[in-house]
Amino acid sequence: MRLNPLKVLEELSLTKIYLKINNTEGLQLTVYNYVDDQEVVHLTQALVRIPSVYRPNDPKANESRAAQYVYNYLKGLGLEVYIEEVVKGRPNVIGILDSGRPGKTILFEGHTDVVTEGDRDAWSYDPFGAVIEGGRMFGRGTNDTKGNLSAAIAAVHAIKRSKVKWNGKIILCVPCDEEGMMIGIKHFIKRGWAQGVDGAIICEPEENQICITQKGAMRAVIRTFGKMAHGAMPLAGINPNTRMAQIICELMALEEQEKHRVGQHQYLGLPSITPTIILGPEKGEPQINVIPDQCYSTLDIRTVPGQDHDQLQVDMENILARLGSKDQDFKATIEVIESRPWTETNLEEPIVRASVESFRSVAGKKPIYNGVPGATDGTFLHLAGIPIVTTGAGDRHIPHQINEYIDVAELVEASRIYAQTAMLFLNE
Repeated sequence: MRLNPLKVLEELSLTKIYLKINNTEGLQLTVYNYVDDQEVVHLTQALVRIPSVYRPNDPKANESRAAQYVYNYLKGLGLEVYIEEVVKGRPNVIGILDSGRPGKTILFEGHTDVVTEGDRDAWSYDPFGAVIEGGRMFGRGTNDTKGNLSAAIAAVHAIKRSKVKWNGKIILCVPCDEEGMMIGIKHFIKRGWAQGVDGAIICEPEENQICITQKGAMRAVIRTFGKMAHGAMPLAGINPNTRMAQIICELMALEEQEKHRVGQHQYLGLPSITPTIILGPEKGEPQINVIPDQCYSTLDIRTVPGQDHDQLQVDMENILARLGSKDQDFKATIEVIESRPWTETNLEEPIVRASVESFRSVAGKKPIYNGVPGATDGTFLHLAGIPIVTTGAGDRHIPHQINEYIDVAELVEASRIYAQTAMLFLNE
């Protein structure tokens, strides 16, 4: 039978990385097949059944039990494992699988904390029950992101169990507090664990799409100050609420200006400036017939490539200065309490190429490129100089919702993609 040379070249282009792996041409057909589907499912259920919502006023409501479970599990797999307390009750876990041969280092990151379950009565399932029905597992963290953390652990176990030769090192980074101020990943980097890492997979719910960019995030606090007075005699006081309203209107105009300036990003859409909390007064009890002496508001700002966080801060400060120049009673402050810039990873980066080839091998089709609508722990790994790809199972619109769920088949596919990505990346 005569071979089609164009078809042969196409096949070679898809497998050119594989053929370099220890001269084992068939490796791409075997490594991801070592993933144990039941391990992925059972580990996800075990972690979801350990509530790890952080509640600052409850000393038992944190990630400690989930982290300890992961630590013990990785120990049982024979990995080199460390557990480090970031703050009391909130530890990071680090697992290392070393090939014993020189080479690159790949990192898989998946956090142990989850957001609040909210109103339990609104759930159709126990939010920490991990019930499987109709091919879906329901529960807080199934989607974001205990399912994908479990998929990464099962992928590393598959590699270890396969006995296939490979080069370099795999690090499992399991931090606390991704849903908050991301103190876990900051501590991980500060402790030096990110040094020498050549590429990272951020294990988040992205429908197994290859996300090569993510929005930046700024968190800001605005305070306006006034003078208490009776609501029937407003001229006897200074109303901080109306001053806050003016600021918010100006911020909405700034948002429109930025949308017009940078346009709609291919993967991330439009930037946004969103007031999320408004309190008047910030402290004390509000009353309908009392003008408070202060007003407090928070901003959740999401940025896209083309925006500069320092310039945005200047623009917001200029709004306060401009309003103050028109009103002698206007007094306000703005404080940026967190700034996480947007990220982009070049398509030619080895971690992207390995992710793409892995998806093609496992799923048997072309991958979909996309961007992450929110910030992740990957932001800080990117700032540390590590190329990142964000990918994992789960409907990207489901995180933080009532009846959070994940499709079990997609979760198993994610684990296989992770295993194959590691082999392709480390042996390229």
